[in-house]
Amino acid sequence: MGAVSYLTAFPSEEARGPSLVPPVFLDEIRQVALDCRSAARTDLFRACAVLSTQPEVARTAYVETLMRGLAQALGKAPVTYRPGVAQMSFDEAWISRMVLAARDGDDDSLSFLLRSRLPKTAWRNVASLVRAIAGTAD
Repeated sequence: MGAVSYLTAFPSEEARGPSLVPPVFLDEIRQVALDCRSAARTDLFRACAVLSTQPEVARTAYVETLMRGLAQALGKAPVTYRPGVAQMSFDEAWISRMVLAARDGDDDSLSFLLRSRLPKTAWRNVASLVRAIAGTAD
C-alpha cells in the first residue's frame, strides 16, 4: 500500500469549495504526494531530526517529509486529488488550514487542528514541519 491515497475523479467547477491556500501551493502538495506514492514510508521522527539540522532545506523537502510521514501520524494515508483539480479533499483542507494557521501565528488554531486528528506523539513533529512550510511560503 502506498503512502498516499488518490482519487482520480475530476469534479465539476460547481463542486469546488472555497480556496484556503493559493492553487499553486495546493498543486505542490498534490504533486509531492503523487511523487511519494511509490516511495518508502518515512519515519516521521527520524525525518524531522534530519531536517532540523539542515535549515537551508527548501520547502519542497518539508512538504515531501510531511506528506510521506502523515500516513504514519494519521494511521492511514491522507486523501489527495490530482494537481489541477478544483475540489479539495478533507485531508488537503486540513493541511491547508494548518499551514495558514502557522503562517498567521494562530497557535491556538494550529494546536486544535493537530490535536483533532493526530496522536500526541506526532504533534510536535508535524507542527514543526507545518511551521517550516509556512515560513518558506512565497
